[in-house]
Amino acid sequence: MKTEELKTQGLTDDQIAFVMAENGKDLKKLQRENETLTHDRDTWKGKAETAESTLKNFEGIDPAKLQQELDSWKEKARQAEEDAKNQLQERDFNDALRDALDQITFSSEAAKRDVTAQIRAAGLKLDNGRILGLNDLVEQIREKDASAFVDEQQQQAQQNAARFTAPAGKRGAPGGTDTADENQMRSWFGLSPKK
Repeated sequence: MKTEELKTQGLTDDQIAFVMAENGKDLKKLQRENETLTHDRDTWKGKAETAESTLKNFEGIDPAKLQQELDSWKEKARQAEEDAKNQLQERDFNDALRDALDQITFSSEAAKRDVTAQIRAAGLKLDNGRILGLNDLVEQIREKDASAFVDEQQQQAQQNAARFTAPAGKRGAPGGTDTADENQMRSWFGLSPKK
C-alpha cells in the first residue's frame, strides 16, 4: 500500500497516516507470527538432524550405554526446548515494552534507557501481550524522577498559550518600532546596532 494510491482515492493526510499506522500494526503482528513459525521449524529441523546423526552413532552400542546416551539427549532436547521458549518470551516482552514506552514522552534518550533498565530489573512478567504491573512501576519511577519524563499537559498548555505582540508601527515612535527593540532584533541576526 502506497501513500500515493491513498491520495488518489481522496484520503486526507491524517486519514492516510491513520491507515498506514494500522497497516503497520498488522504487519508487525504477521512478522512476529512468521518469526515464531520460522523459529519453531528451525528448532524441530535441528532436533531431527541431531536425532538422525545420533542414531547412526548408536549402531553396535550396547543397550545400557544406549539408554545412558538416550537419557542425555532427552535432557539436551528438553533444555533446548526450554531455551527456545524463553527466547520467544523475551522477544515478546521486549516488543510489548517497546510499544508501551513509545506511548510515553521522555525528556531524553538517556532517561528512556534508564527507565527501561529499571523496568527490566524489576522482573515484570508478560501475560497475554501485556506487562503486568508496568503502569504502576512507571508511575513510581515518575514520582522518584519526574525530570525523566515530559509533562505532556504542561507541554500542551505551553504550545496552546496565546502569544501577544504589538502590531508593527504601534510601539514607541509613530510608524515604527522602538530603537531598543530594533537593536535587539538586529543583534539576534548578528547585525550591528542602529544609531
